[in-house]
Amino acid sequence: MGLYDRDYYKQQTKKQNNAADTSKINVDLAAPDSNLAAFIKQTYQLFAASLLVASAGAYIGYQSPVVMQYYWLFVILEFALIFGISFARGNNTLGLFMLTAFAFVSGLTISTILTYYIGVGAGGIVAQALMLTMVAFLTLSVFAINTEKDFISYGRGMFWTLIVIVVASLINAFVFHNPIAQVAISGVSAILFSMYIIYDTQNIIKGRYLSPIDGALSLYIDFINLFVSLVQILGFFSDRD
Repeated sequence: MGLYDRDYYKQQTKKQNNAADTSKINVDLAAPDSNLAAFIKQTYQLFAASLLVASAGAYIGYQSPVVMQYYWLFVILEFALIFGISFARGNNTLGLFMLTAFAFVSGLTISTILTYYIGVGAGGIVAQALMLTMVAFLTLSVFAINTEKDFISYGRGMFWTLIVIVVASLINAFVFHNPIAQVAISGVSAILFSMYIIYDTQNIIKGRYLSPIDGALSLYIDFINLFVSLVQILGFFSDRD
């Protein structure tokens, strides 16, 4: 789960009057002098770097009991960093620092999942979920680039679905504690963030983000949330075996 200031609607104003913008996406990624190609390259470099930083955070968190003890404080810090990135727009140095800090802190919180599943001898579930996430991300990214369908128009509905998922997750976590409800929420979340991968990829290759930091942040959020959802789904069915 994750309620993040994705700020989609501010990013969709520059090209909406361009008729070619709604046709099949056709970006020349190989053009060395293309500003858009440079933007896309930097976005994916920052995304990859964020995953590496998150991996370091997860490793450190796995080694330390502090994260488990103060888990919700780290979650609150994640939210604060997300909003901080929004306020830092226009200051690339500060934005890059906050993106790095967010990736590290989110890695710390994800380490609680590693601690639990490795602790019960089910570390393979984490590896399986990570592999599925990487395959899904690559497949959906290629689909987003080559499809003639424009998923950007789905943004508002997807956002409200995200709100519902977050509220349902919080209610179940603090009130009902129902594992069946949680796996259902995780299933919907996995579908939603799969769609968000397509959605954000199309936004990136159409140049609708204000900076590569915004694009990298969105892809990172999609990847991590899909990964966590798959871990929860696989963990639920593993417990039933």
